[in-house]
Amino acid sequence: MKLPISQLDGKNLTDEQMTDLLFRNIKDDNRNGDCIFVPGSSKAVEYRLPPAIQLYKEGRAGKILFSGGVVWDGNQLSEAQLLAEKAMELGVPSKDILIENQSLHTKENVLASLLVLDRALHLHKIDRLLVVTSHYHMRRMNLKLRTYMPDWIDYSLCPVNDRTTREDNWFLNPYGRQRVEAESAKLISYVKQGIIIDQELEFTSQP
Repeated sequence: MKLPISQLDGKNLTDEQMTDLLFRNIKDDNRNGDCIFVPGSSKAVEYRLPPAIQLYKEGRAGKILFSGGVVWDGNQLSEAQLLAEKAMELGVPSKDILIENQSLHTKENVLASLLVLDRALHLHKIDRLLVVTSHYHMRRMNLKLRTYMPDWIDYSLCPVNDRTTREDNWFLNPYGRQRVEAESAKLISYVKQGIIIDQELEFTSQP
């Protein structure tokens, strides 16, 4: 059955419903785009960077935008700067790397990247972004982009799996469960507040 996110109760969802909410029908459509968009995180170098570079080397897009201004413990560089440094070490030329290092959360990843993208590529010329982020985070990331980016831009969603928060194992460990439950509640809350647009999704069972 189909249901808008706004009609869900974030405190009363089954494991199956949370899996549908965060993971279902999110997969790479294998289309090419203008730029690969990679929001930062504490583990982005480990999990998000390798698939982003693979997309670049496959010729799916000619630019990579790293977004994130948070400086995590043990680092001196922001998320975006650290990703850019590692990307260059792995063979991506600096001319093909864009850096947004002001944002502190997902909404700001999008808003702060608007100016970077416009200066580098001109927003009116951008047709498609390839989005690389954690699978469980992708639904919210996509809806943030669709809310705050120009409506003519489309997205190819290229979800990344880590060890503990995958569609097939998040419910088997406390860390994965905590992340999925928190992300589900946050997503539903943001939609209900109007912070991000609503979306009708397919659910295996009645929420």
